[in-house]
Formats: sequence, structure tokens, C-alpha cells
Amino acid sequence: MQTKPDFIQEIRPVTPSRGNSWVTRLIIAGWTLIAAKSVFVWWACAHYALPFHPLWVIVPTVTFGALCTGVYLYARR
Repeated sequence: MQTKPDFIQEIRPVTPSRGNSWVTRLIIAGWTLIAAKSVFVWWACAHYALPFHPLWVIVPTVTFGALCTGVYLYARR
């Protein structure tokens, strides 16, 4: 006696998650604040006689922001 082969009855495609929109907005807001802080620090160092270069403040801020963004994007993939 022959049995009928099993047929595919339904296919459900797996859609990759696009990430959390709340976290994405938070990262965009963070980069906006970093940009505003960088402009303000550069202006303050040029306007007032401060004894350091503005990049001493801006570079660590941008580096840490890039690290946080990179960790999020790496974990999301």
C-alpha cells in the first residue's frame, strides 16, 4: 500500500527584527546632544581664554558615543 507524500501546507517567512524604535530614537537624541555639546565647547574655548584645546573634551565624548552605538548595532545584528 502506497502512502501519499506529505505536502507543504503553509510557509511562514521569517522577517528579521528591525530593532527597537525607542532605542533608535534615544541614540539619535544622544548624537544630537553630542553635536550640540561639541559646538558649545568649541565656542566656549574660542570665546573665553580656556587653558586647553576643545578636542580634549570633544574626542572622548565622540569616542564613547561611537562605542555605545557600535555595541548596540553589533548586538542588534
